[in-house]
Amino acid sequence: MTTAAEANALRDAPVLDIDPYSIEVLRDPYPFHEALREAGPVAFIKAHGVYAVGRHAEAKTVLSDHARFTNAGGIGIQDIRKPGDFRIPSRLLEADPPDHTKIRTVVTRLLSPLVIRKWKEGFDRKAEALVDHLLEQREFDGVQDCAERFILEAFPAAVGVRLPRTETLAIGEMRFNQSGPRNALYERAIEAAQPYLAWFEESVSRQGVMPDSIAELLFRAEDAGELDEGIASNVVRSFVGGGTDSTIAGIGFTLHQLAKNPAQWQRVRSEPAKVKAAFEEGIRHETPFQVTYRTTRGATELSGVRLDADTKIGVFMGAANRDPRHFADADRFDVDRPALAGNHLALGSGIHACIGQMLARQESEALIGALARRVVGMELTAPATYRPINQMRTLDKLPMRIVPA
Repeated sequence: MTTAAEANALRDAPVLDIDPYSIEVLRDPYPFHEALREAGPVAFIKAHGVYAVGRHAEAKTVLSDHARFTNAGGIGIQDIRKPGDFRIPSRLLEADPPDHTKIRTVVTRLLSPLVIRKWKEGFDRKAEALVDHLLEQREFDGVQDCAERFILEAFPAAVGVRLPRTETLAIGEMRFNQSGPRNALYERAIEAAQPYLAWFEESVSRQGVMPDSIAELLFRAEDAGELDEGIASNVVRSFVGGGTDSTIAGIGFTLHQLAKNPAQWQRVRSEPAKVKAAFEEGIRHETPFQVTYRTTRGATELSGVRLDADTKIGVFMGAANRDPRHFADADRFDVDRPALAGNHLALGSGIHACIGQMLARQESEALIGALARRVVGMELTAPATYRPINQMRTLDKLPMRIVPA
């Protein structure tokens, strides 16, 4: 319990008069990230009435301490429990123990390392076929022709949901813009996704998923009483949202930096273990999920800063993953950076850490590994461009040229 003297010693969060959802910030978030980190361990974002953390230590605390920072209000900026902002929550991401524990236990069992290793051969085969095609082209777009094409072929076969490109990307963009404020991006994404909503509902239903897949196993678990009715479809929906866009973005970021840094690419080519390190550094250096939210359960404190009850607090993982207090030379992409996996926050932390992270790692290892074995050099043919999305950072175009080994 906080004593009166301790409470009096707490300070209020400094006010930061920057809108992290402005187009300018979404296109180049790094000045905002630095301002957030330097403002203090916690800041108050005036434009939206929420707290925010951008330092690694405080970000990890908020992500891990569900006793003080609940997921039940949703991982977006709106509190989904309140009138006007209500939506059906992700039962995997937007729940606390014990409900979360029951669901995660079942899903973790179905996504065991043994199961994911069985998919490796399929990922490797698809990656080799794609690299064959890319070597014939020599010049291509690293997003649409490489990262998107690979994930939208590899991921559906593993999880069991059919994912045509146009529909899948429209639904993903809607979901990740919905996690932000009701700005122009939010409204446009909702409108663009309308033609595909019925398709998506059918795709994640019992009738829509592929037989003998993870998705079907979730429905079997529901039939067996291990999951409550309606949970399987809800979890499959979360899988699609978290397992496609974020992995595409992470692979894109990794390719972007390897193309810009030939010496780093040669390190990856000469030492196969660096294939894994390259993806980990790629998602640390440019984090796909830039921000996620928790809600304070009651009045509390964080690093000496007073926090009001029932208030959203944004965890800006993109800022935390470049915190110089935690990472030396944090703005530099470096595949030799020590202790990457489990150290960055791109895949979350605590009980809500990304449950499909092993799958994302297997996919990225297959594609980047296939390129490393067969491509001696890669370069950009024009500057990369980014697509502004409220919750995510992702490349829009990545014009590339490769040279066969």
